Amino acid sequence: EQLNDTLDVERIIRTAIASFYIDRLAGCREALDRVARDGRESGAVASALMALNMISFDDLNAGQWDAAERTAADAGALAEELGYPLYGSSHTYAAALIAARRGDLAACAADSEAMLAWAAPRQLGRLGNFAHHALGEAALGAGAFEEAYAHATAIGGPGSLHTHDPQALWSAFDLIDAAVHTGRADEARAHAEALHAADPGRLSPRFAMVAAAALAMVSPDHTAADLFDEALGLAGIEAWPFELARVRLAYGERLRRLRRARDARLQLEAARDGFDRLGALLWSQRASTELRATGAARRAGVAGGVAALTPQELEVAQLAAGGLSNREIATRLYVSPRTVSAHLYRVFPKLGITTRAALRDALSDTSSNRAR
Repeated sequence: EQLNDTLDVERIIRTAIASFYIDRLAGCREALDRVARDGRESGAVASALMALNMISFDDLNAGQWDAAERTAADAGALAEELGYPLYGSSHTYAAALIAARRGDLAACAADSEAMLAWAAPRQLGRLGNFAHHALGEAALGAGAFEEAYAHATAIGGPGSLHTHDPQALWSAFDLIDAAVHTGRADEARAHAEALHAADPGRLSPRFAMVAAAALAMVSPDHTAADLFDEALGLAGIEAWPFELARVRLAYGERLRRLRRARDARLQLEAARDGFDRLGALLWSQRASTELRATGAARRAGVAGGVAALTPQELEVAQLAAGGLSNREIATRLYVSPRTVSAHLYRVFPKLGITTRAALRDALSDTSSNRAR
């Protein structure tokens, strides 16, 4: 609240940077919006760029991925205009994470490779960690657990959390998830215990939930469910929808392996629905695969159709069906071409098609069926 009453841009940025690392960025949002809005006019363009970068991460954490992508693109354009490639790396990191979580593997790889290529000759290991974090999440969503483990351990080995390295904390759950799925029980347990010992829960509900869920993933069968319930019972975790869906997925996976199919379905359905709301396509498919393994019937209407599309996905699909290019659609909707591409990437499986040329018929068929 004090930030909202100050005109000291440096104070706002410094406070927001500190808040970024302890999951309290949302409390700085009003002040950051003001700095980003007024920065160019006042000449504080570097501060505006830093504010935009943090706003994109705030939206990413809150599950507002379209907004996060637009802001990251704005930050990238400003960084290029100013000639600040190092500051620009933050927007690329945000874009790579958005692509990873959406399941756009090609975009995630392109952004990550760009960070690695720029960082390597300058010996900027921090940027390498940015890339490994994004690539690890992308691999986990796709079920490529060996690849995910390689990326997570490139940031830090199992059993220890590097100090002064946020990615070591942010990717800890990735390492444990990948280790569990590749049969590395000792490594998973060591890292879960290291995470618990660091006590990140004192910083935020997200870290408290993740640390508790990590212990649940490596605990004996007779205590796992209670530990997962403890993680999901923490206050404030709804503010972190992606991590919440991931914990529910891990819980459902464990329950299925304990042959508690009915309980597993409840968690897996909640995970799948959470991923669906976010637009996390591959993560949703991963949850759906687990659901089918419990013997659950496929959801009616989930295969596709207009009813399965979000309002913006429908608008993009209709414009694409009308012959507009991604760039033309982006201009009309005031979004980036990448956002258009991401929407179409999610639209195709929902409509049961694989090509742009099939959009018109798919939209017509599903609309006709709905009318009947």
